[in-house]
Amino acid sequence: MSSIGLLMVVVAFASTDCQLITDENEAWAFVNRVNDESQEVYFKSIQASWNYNTNLTDHNSQLSVEAKLVEAAFEKEVAANASRFNWTAFQNETLKRIFKKASDIGSASLPEDRLTKLKVIESELERLYSSAQLCDDDSTCNNLDPGLTRILAESRDYDKLLWAWFGWRNVSGRKMRNLYKEFVNISNEAARANGYADTGEYWRSWYDMDNLREECQKLYEQLKPLYLNLHAYVKRKLIDKYGEDKFPSTGQIPAHLLGNMWAQSWGNLYSDLLQPFKNKPSVDVTEALKEQNYTAQKMFEVSEEFFTSLGLIPMPEEFWNHSMIVKPDDGRDVVCHASAWDFLNQKDFRIKQCTDITMSDLITTHHEMGHIQYYLQYKNLPVVFRRGANPGFHEAVGDVMSLSVSTPKHLKEIGLLEEVVDDEESDINFLLSQALKKIAFLPFGYLIDQWRWSVFNGETSPEDYNKKWWDLRCKYQGVSPPVQRTEDDFDPGAKYHIPGNTPYIRYFVSYVIQFQFHQALCEAANQTGPLYKCDIYNSHVAGNKLSDMLSLGSSKPWAVAMEKVTGNTTMDAGAIIEYFQPLITWLEKQNEGMDIQWDEACPTDLPVYTLPTQSPEPETTDPTGTGNVVFPNISLLIVLCSCLFALLKE
Repeated sequence: MSSIGLLMVVVAFASTDCQLITDENEAWAFVNRVNDESQEVYFKSIQASWNYNTNLTDHNSQLSVEAKLVEAAFEKEVAANASRFNWTAFQNETLKRIFKKASDIGSASLPEDRLTKLKVIESELERLYSSAQLCDDDSTCNNLDPGLTRILAESRDYDKLLWAWFGWRNVSGRKMRNLYKEFVNISNEAARANGYADTGEYWRSWYDMDNLREECQKLYEQLKPLYLNLHAYVKRKLIDKYGEDKFPSTGQIPAHLLGNMWAQSWGNLYSDLLQPFKNKPSVDVTEALKEQNYTAQKMFEVSEEFFTSLGLIPMPEEFWNHSMIVKPDDGRDVVCHASAWDFLNQKDFRIKQCTDITMSDLITTHHEMGHIQYYLQYKNLPVVFRRGANPGFHEAVGDVMSLSVSTPKHLKEIGLLEEVVDDEESDINFLLSQALKKIAFLPFGYLIDQWRWSVFNGETSPEDYNKKWWDLRCKYQGVSPPVQRTEDDFDPGAKYHIPGNTPYIRYFVSYVIQFQFHQALCEAANQTGPLYKCDIYNSHVAGNKLSDMLSLGSSKPWAVAMEKVTGNTTMDAGAIIEYFQPLITWLEKQNEGMDIQWDEACPTDLPVYTLPTQSPEPETTDPTGTGNVVFPNISLLIVLCSCLFALLKE
């Protein structure tokens, strides 16, 4: 039966009686019919989105928007008909939970014209980000991945780093400012239509806890001393490299010097600038990967083998046939940001990733495969339950694997390290390399949604978008812009998750709970010794414990899922502190007598910078001067989508 046909059946079913339906058998019949049809509707929508993400053309954008509108119409009809049931009085808790989730439909609650506009804006924001290129004076043009990413990771030329850092923000975020303001307004309309004050409150509702903000603040304060000591050590090493005159008197680190476009992970500085004991083997196996002729395919096969060693589910044939694991060489623009996809038909699961042959991407591969494993474990649940227990759980699963994969013991096991030196200096080397990825990220993971929540609730006005962004980064991260930034800029838009509309507090949560999971799985695997040396590879007992949690999806509150693995129901940073304790002691000794704080306010005496070569403007216009961007073919698209809604209503 077609989606339109089922909608008509559902409408007829729900309109036979004005009185609320209380029969749970009827409710289950409704749920089962909708569940079967939703797989078809969602598959078509996800397929259209995949086609657009892997080939950024206007045609694919239009098809993706149309498919999302069909999906939204379906969700709106289902929610309307679900409201004909007195589901809050149901005795079956699972059934009540299904109806509750089905009733909360996000942007589908918008009127058709506003929904169309929102989906077009979302599509255009993604295009602006993913097709952005920075060209130098030789007319050589670089996308973010791998070109600009490699420059930030590998170059130690201050001016070249500044060119790449500044230029990326010019060709990406700066183009989005007015568009993002309009996106915020419509997104808030959708949140209010679902009974929430704004989009931030809607996102926080996914965690089934009233005090998410307070809990995250408490976790951040637990971990702040470790971050302060890591920041002080790194800053001192960077001053040795670039000179004190390059650093502001306010105590922050210039954002372009940390080896990553957003200064969110500092691991790329480890080998040449930060490794404490150079006479010990490096735990960065990038060179070994290249020497052993690793390909993207082999990296994914190694990752799959880790999961199957735990007795978990291997990748299905569709995964290998349809994933995009390298950047296409046919010249098309694609969204290179790594992501895992569940097509919701119980057999098609894919990863989209422009894989580079580096240790960083080996870890990313395990992270994305973790998402796929979660999809596989809950694929037989009702569609509304096919998601993580909370958003942080999904992000944590692959990272739990990476905590084992990153150990020298495991890298030697799979042939990427020749020897494991077991002494205190080697341990500090390893723990510092881990902290540059895990601890360096924490304030960044915490602040992005602090910015976004303040934008959604109106605390931060459009006139202060960029100021607020840097206020938070200077305060929490101790990272400052290297040159002047103004409200003509929109630096949040230079990070994928802002134009991609992906909530970010999930990553902060995941960086806490992954260590709780790791601690519990190591105990299950009968691993002894320090937590940072644990490798759960080949432990079916640990795999079974993890599977018990993953297979729940979101069918139970996240605390129930947490208890399946850890035995407790709360988030706590204690496991991170245990993992990094030897490094904490070492860093405190290194920083003894030093002021490891920085000013909360950003520096004000920054230089002005202009790109040597300006990249072309995007293909958007604003003929009215009102800040309302007009897209090519937008009128045609709106007409098509209006017709589509008319058909759905017939």
